[in-house]
Amino acid sequence: MITVSVKWQKELFKDVEIDTSQPPYVFKCQLFDLTGVPPERQKIMVKGGLLKDDADWARLGVKEGQKLMMMGTADEIVKSPEKGTVFVEDLPEEEQVAAVGHTAGLFNLGNTCYMNSTLQCLHSVPELKSALIDYSHSGRNNDVDQSSHMLTIATRDLFSELDKSVKPVAPMQFWMVLRKKYPQFGQLHNGVFMQQDAEECWTQLLYTLSQSLRSPGSSENTDAVKALFGTELNSRVYCQESSEESYETESVYSLKCHISHEVNHLHEGLKHGLKSELEKASAALGRSAIYLKESRINALPRYLTVQFVRFFWKRESNQKAKILRKVDYPLVLDVYDLCSDDLKKKLEAPRQVLRNDEGKKFGLKVNEKSSVRKENDVKMSDAEGSSNGGEPSVAPMEEGEKETQMTGIYDLVAVLTHKGRSADSGHYVGWVKQENGKWIEFDDDNPKPRVEDDITRLSGGGDWHMAYIIMYKARVVSL
Repeated sequence: MITVSVKWQKELFKDVEIDTSQPPYVFKCQLFDLTGVPPERQKIMVKGGLLKDDADWARLGVKEGQKLMMMGTADEIVKSPEKGTVFVEDLPEEEQVAAVGHTAGLFNLGNTCYMNSTLQCLHSVPELKSALIDYSHSGRNNDVDQSSHMLTIATRDLFSELDKSVKPVAPMQFWMVLRKKYPQFGQLHNGVFMQQDAEECWTQLLYTLSQSLRSPGSSENTDAVKALFGTELNSRVYCQESSEESYETESVYSLKCHISHEVNHLHEGLKHGLKSELEKASAALGRSAIYLKESRINALPRYLTVQFVRFFWKRESNQKAKILRKVDYPLVLDVYDLCSDDLKKKLEAPRQVLRNDEGKKFGLKVNEKSSVRKENDVKMSDAEGSSNGGEPSVAPMEEGEKETQMTGIYDLVAVLTHKGRSADSGHYVGWVKQENGKWIEFDDDNPKPRVEDDITRLSGGGDWHMAYIIMYKARVVSL
C-alpha cells in the first residue's frame, strides 16, 4: 500500500491510498468516488504514458508521496429550472432515482460480477434495508465479531448509496471488507482477482447479516434474516435395512432444485431436492448403512430463495462442471404440496381469502362463508392470472401492519443468472423486479429495462444467461 496525491483541475486530493495488489482499475474507481469522473474518462499520467486499467504497478514505479496528474470531465446533474417543463435529467439525483424507478448499477472491480449481482438482488428487499437501518441505531452487540460488524455496516452504507444514486456506484469499501471477512473472495490468479461463486457470496453474506441483525441476548425468533429468508424443514430419516427412524428440524436460507434428465420444471426439481440419501452409522446393524431423508416445509419465509444446482465436481477431469439443461420456472409459484400436513391446515383459510379476493377482482360472486375447498380444486391459473398484470391482490407486509398470514403462493421478484459453460468463469447478472412491476437487468454498471418474456427465457439450455438463484416474494393476506 502506497500513498499519493492526485491533482485534478483546481483540486488536489492528498493521501490517496493505492493498493498495489489490485489492478489500477480499482484505483480509478476510488478516484471516481472522489471526483465524479467515470473510470473510462480518466486520463492519469504515469511513467511511460497513460495509466491502463490492467497495468502492473510494479513496473510503473509509482513512489510513496508522488503527485499524479488526472484529466477528465465529471458527470454533472443539471439543476431543475425554476420555470417551464421539468425533465427527469433536470431533477436532483434522489428525485431522479424515484422517477426512473430503479437504482444505480455497480462497477465491476475485476471479476466481481458475482458480488454485484448478489447485492442487486438482496438490495431489492425493503425489509432487509429497514433492518440494516435499525442496526445503525442499535449498534453492534457483543456476540458479533468486528469483521461481521464491518461487513454489515458496509452493506448498509452501499444499499443507502444505491438508493440515492442514478450513476454507477463503485462498491469499493464493501468489497474490501468482504475479502477481509471471507479471504476466499480475494483469490488471485496471475495477479488478477478470480471469478467466484455467486451462491457462495449470497450464502456467506446472509449468514453474516443473520448474526449481526439478531437482537442482543435474545432468542432466534428475533433473527431478522431468518424471518425474511429462513425456510423451516421437518425431515424423516429412516433406514429400510434396519427400520430405524428419526425426525429432525432445520432452517435453511434456500431450497435446492436438483437437475437431472427427469427434471424439466422447478417443481419437479424441488421435490427431488427434498429427498436425499445419506450414509451414517446404524446402531442396530453395528455398521454404516444408507438412510433416506424426506423433508417437508413446516414454516414459510417472506422471501423464498431457490438455488438451481447447476455446478458439480467432475471426478474424471478433476474440475467443476456446469449442467446446461433447461429447467422452466413460473412467475407464480405455489408450494402447498411441498408443505407438511400441519402447515397445509394453517394455509387453508388464508388461501380461501386470497381466492375470494381474486374472484372479486374479476367480478365473480364469492361466498365469504363458504367452506374451504380441497387443495386439488385450486388451479394455478387462478394465481397466475393475478400476477401477470396490474396490481398485486394482497398488499405487501410492512412494519407495523396488523397480523398477516402466508398463503403458500409466491411471486417471482429476482433472478441471478450465470452465462457461460465454465463454472469458474463466465458472467453473473441480476434481474430484479421493481415496485412498479417493471424488470431491470443489472449487468454491473449498465442497468437495462426488461419485460417478463425476457425473464422466462432465463431457464437454461444453451449459452444464454440461465437462472442460478431465484427469489420469490410471498403473497400474504390479513385475517
